[in-house]
Amino acid sequence: MHYLLKIALFVGVGLGLNQLVNLCYRLVSKKTNAIHLRFLKSAINVFVDVVIIYSLVQQFDITKDISKALLQSGTLIVAIATFAAQQALANVISGISVSASKPYNVNEKIRVLQGGTVIAEGMVSDVTIRHTVIRQFNGECCIVPNSIMDSAVIINTNYTENVGNFIEVVVSYDADIEKAIYIMKEICTDHALTIDNDKSSVTVSSFVADGVTLKTTIWTRNLNDSFKACSDIRASLVKEFKKNGIEIPYQTVTIHNQA
Repeated sequence: MHYLLKIALFVGVGLGLNQLVNLCYRLVSKKTNAIHLRFLKSAINVFVDVVIIYSLVQQFDITKDISKALLQSGTLIVAIATFAAQQALANVISGISVSASKPYNVNEKIRVLQGGTVIAEGMVSDVTIRHTVIRQFNGECCIVPNSIMDSAVIINTNYTENVGNFIEVVVSYDADIEKAIYIMKEICTDHALTIDNDKSSVTVSSFVADGVTLKTTIWTRNLNDSFKACSDIRASLVKEFKKNGIEIPYQTVTIHNQA
């Protein structure tokens, strides 16, 4: 009965300490999603578990003798364990490196490239001591080892202060070009999510077979705002151009029925 009480006490202390660490993390994560916090939480939880297990083992004569024998042959054990877990250790070390450099944070959209090939693209949902979880746009989760994340090329548009995205639209040669430029400029400026509109201008970027290409840059604070703003602006351009008699040319097929 005495042994069971000791085991229950150590297990309870371990669970309590892990819950305390998790609570502190949740409180801090409300202010920031920095990945080093998640990595630190996972590392502390592992450290607490190891200390609790080791301390519990030392409470009983049988397990104490076994642990002592294991420690006496510690060099061999460490060598074997290091060889067997070298990939896991590489992921942990890479996790520390990624956590320190912070090339991405939780809830940021990133693209991971290795050898010129995209191996994962989506939203960072979790970072542990071993891997990074990326929720892709199709709903699937891609679990990438930290050793790959540390060596891969990370494209993160959130890493910059503002995001710029091009919008191009073709109008027919018969259209009032000046009026089309004015409408396009007004729509871009009036959108609630666009910023730095004084830096953007609508230009005639090229001539194509169907007409003239008008081009501008949409500046927003982040990638999510960029997707939303560009979508709204494209829809508004179609509506306003149609209202003002400005044609957006498209290919048609005429079929003659010779009866």
